[in-house]
Amino acid sequence: METSGTTESGSGPGTDSKQGAGPGPGTGELDAGPRKSSWKYIGPGIVVAATGVGAGDLVATLIAGSKFGYTLMWAAVIGCLVKISLAEAVGRWHLATGRTLFDGWRSIGGWTTGYFAVYVVIWGFVYGATAMSSSALPIVALFPDGPGLKTWAIITGLIGLVFVWFNQYAVFEKVMTVLIGVMFVVVVYVAIRVVPDVGASFAGLLPVLPDGSLIYTLGLIGGVGGTITMAAYGYWVNAKGWSNSSWMKVMRLDNRAAYITTGVFVVAMLIVGAELLHSSQIALTKGDRGLIDLGQILEDRFGPATAKLFLVGFFATSFSSLIGVWHGVSLMFADFVERMRAARRSGDTAKAGSETIGRQERSVPFRVYLLWLTFPPMTLLWLDEPFGLVIGYGVLGAFFMPFLALTLLMLLNSSRTPREWRNGWLSNGMLAAAGLLFIVLCVQQVRDLPW
Repeated sequence: METSGTTESGSGPGTDSKQGAGPGPGTGELDAGPRKSSWKYIGPGIVVAATGVGAGDLVATLIAGSKFGYTLMWAAVIGCLVKISLAEAVGRWHLATGRTLFDGWRSIGGWTTGYFAVYVVIWGFVYGATAMSSSALPIVALFPDGPGLKTWAIITGLIGLVFVWFNQYAVFEKVMTVLIGVMFVVVVYVAIRVVPDVGASFAGLLPVLPDGSLIYTLGLIGGVGGTITMAAYGYWVNAKGWSNSSWMKVMRLDNRAAYITTGVFVVAMLIVGAELLHSSQIALTKGDRGLIDLGQILEDRFGPATAKLFLVGFFATSFSSLIGVWHGVSLMFADFVERMRAARRSGDTAKAGSETIGRQERSVPFRVYLLWLTFPPMTLLWLDEPFGLVIGYGVLGAFFMPFLALTLLMLLNSSRTPREWRNGWLSNGMLAAAGLLFIVLCVQQVRDLPW
């Protein structure tokens, strides 16, 4: 999707053959010519897709399929395009300006700093418990005679902490690629096993709104893969070594591949919901536990092997989100602290790049936020109503996405961005639509709270 107002041409000399074959230059290097987009470079997009698609997203998609069959297939496709536009805008800002997203936010005004500071602390506390519980659920189902949910939740949180603490981006990306591979294979396999109605699938691409489907439609468009981790995409782009506009084509291919993969997940889960649940009028439990219900339904229909395979995919989905947040949002927090310190010292703005990211992965703020995501949220595991965590997490997530879309509009239509990489009409339209969509979803989430 070409979303900037100009072509993707670089602004510097011809392509550096050494840099073109591997990670990009560090900070401060002049742009090389545009790198040729190639599948061998793909990585950050896979990471952000694996992180953004959680177990709760799969349940929401299943429920939409169970209620309306294939009718909302078109909403899944539009949702994929919205996420491509948002992530492309984040990556374009990082590559075109050489500055991080938080640096851009700070240039808009002090209110952005306050918003992010409050949000990232509260969100991390709630998300930590949600992610650990979600990762533990399939393990408990796989090993019912083993430890209980709280024990497994603590174990998965500690494993995520140790893994991110002692590994840097290159290893992290490889593990995330394996997890998303497991997710992809399992979800598509289950969709094939339920034998989709191909004709109804294509008919579902025509925009139709059945009675009572508006909120489910908006949720499909805005919910799957849409969290604070979309803002982390630019940091993972820099960690990969892509640090200037010569990598723009590569970033765009990476981003499209990631969210097309996400689109396949959504379509596959809609198929499962439509074929397995809609026709039988079976209702799932709300929240992540709905996937345990689905595992039991799969066992009754296809046998224990398929059910266990699905639970493995459920774990891959949940745990990839856990370690993705542990790494990506910790990077954002470390950058937040570093930029605030730099502003107090001299007002200078440091450039983004792989060297900076590598240093931040070993920094005290990075590890402090890792600990914040892991240990304080463990206290929430003893709540009698774990579904409250899901509600709280959903509301907090809804509050961030309008902020991201609207601030990207401000950054990418101003002199903060080089003219050739500013928004074109398509990007402006998609970001504005995304901002409005997420505002509506945010209001709905708040209205649905058990006041």
